[in-house]
Amino acid sequence: MATQHHSLEGDFLRQSERRVEQAKGPIRFGPFMLDRANAQLWQEGAAVELRPRAYQLLEILAVNRGQYVGYEKLMREAWEGVSVSRHTVAVTVGELKKALGEHGEWIRCRPKLGYCLGVPQSDELIRTGWHMASLYTRDSMEKAVACFEEAAHLDGGDLRSSLGLCRTHLTLGTVGMKPPIEVYPRFLDALERAVSATGWTADLRGMRAHGLHMFERRLEEAETMMRRALDEEPGLPSLYVPLAMLLATSSRLDEAWAALEAAERVDPLWPTLPATETCIRFCERDFENALRCGKRALELHPYLHLSRIFYAQALEFSGRTKAALAEYRLACTMTPDLTWLFALEAGALARAGRTAKAEKALAELQARRKAEYVDAYYMAIPLAALGRHDEAFAELERAYDENSTTLPIIDVDQRIDPLRADRRFAPWRGKVFRGMTRALGDVAARYAHIDRVERLAGGHKQPIPA
Repeated sequence: MATQHHSLEGDFLRQSERRVEQAKGPIRFGPFMLDRANAQLWQEGAAVELRPRAYQLLEILAVNRGQYVGYEKLMREAWEGVSVSRHTVAVTVGELKKALGEHGEWIRCRPKLGYCLGVPQSDELIRTGWHMASLYTRDSMEKAVACFEEAAHLDGGDLRSSLGLCRTHLTLGTVGMKPPIEVYPRFLDALERAVSATGWTADLRGMRAHGLHMFERRLEEAETMMRRALDEEPGLPSLYVPLAMLLATSSRLDEAWAALEAAERVDPLWPTLPATETCIRFCERDFENALRCGKRALELHPYLHLSRIFYAQALEFSGRTKAALAEYRLACTMTPDLTWLFALEAGALARAGRTAKAEKALAELQARRKAEYVDAYYMAIPLAALGRHDEAFAELERAYDENSTTLPIIDVDQRIDPLRADRRFAPWRGKVFRGMTRALGDVAARYAHIDRVERLAGGHKQPIPA
């Protein structure tokens, strides 16, 4: 009788402890909210289905967040004292980790200690980092980098900080906000950490391939890696647009269209898709269709700088100069941190015969160079339009020395047509496609081991997935 009394007393105390815990309200961790009053897990407003046993186990781990919970306590509380094997516990934990998706790795196991829900301290920093990156200004991008770097310092094992740094550094370099020689080594460093943690994923392959194309101009290797990524994840829309641009800038326009058609089947509203369609029409010198695509791009994504600037170019080269200049001005106003937009506006002013305004815009860009990065390739465009070819070629040489990420487009860029007949152009072009500038080449060589496995595995240029 005494034993039964103590057992009942123990059950009563445990039930009382559970009611006390429930009275404390919901538990939040990362994107999740544990509603203990209703025994329900939510992820950013959406219910996550869990079996009652899995929910009970998660609640115990959440209450003891950051501490290891032993098997005996799990059996006592989640299984209400019923003796189960460690295998049963492990299977339930596996079910729980699957329900948490990419955050399942937060549940860690140590055989002698049990299980622990270790929500990274970096979670809030990473969420803030992605928000800042989405604002798309130089200042916000730099703040995003700072958030990801601090997150990496707090929790070096959190893969998300490396992915955030990869994406942000790649963006800073490819859109011309920062000098390529400055940001590309940082991208490679973050990529190395990410690959070391997880191995190659389709997303990582896509970013690496984009870097090979834009920074290193190793077009064949970039294409091979992009197609391997698509073989692995054909439903990832972020892979198709860079592949389409690589093919377009290599004058393989039919293949570029195939890539864009595949992207549209995957996600017709992908933000950069219509802008890329406009750009490829422009590369084809099909200005009327570029104009049609540009209008659609602005209707879908009016605040994307690429949509507006490609539309401006389509207007200009189809003879609508006044409307084009208005769009160039609006693009510069909306995204003032992209200095190359001002250079494109200066080129349009020069081609329109507004020489004084073009000269003034060039002088202002030269002044900005003291404090900001200005892509030298884009500086050559208005100089060429003004007939100042010696200065234009000096800028092209500077673009090579700085490893401008615009260099891969030279074969299809009609904005530098005034320079093509000059005897200096062919030797300069040959130098560009022999490889990146020496300074960045030395950096890339230090990271050659990252994709050695990729090179050994080879890869085939498969058709774009249907």
